Amino acid sequence: MRPPFRFPEDLIMLERAWQQTYTDLAQAEAGTTVLRRRLITLSGTLCTHPYWAAPAAWRAGSVELRRAARTHTSAPAEGEAAA
Repeated sequence: MRPPFRFPEDLIMLERAWQQTYTDLAQAEAGTTVLRRRLITLSGTLCTHPYWAAPAAWRAGSVELRRAARTHTSAPAEGEAAA
């Protein structure tokens, strides 16, 4: 079993915002320009987050990030105290 991923809180919040925007866009019937632009901006911010600096980090952690964002649970990063 792999050790759990430790995602920074800001990365989880970005993923949650992305998921919510995606849901809002899927349910919108008209006027989706603002939502599409927000989704593009969030996607760029997510992909360029410093957490993904390691070459294989995105492939290894993207699914776990989505799960963590859905359940909004994250282990504290090294050096951080648990909330």
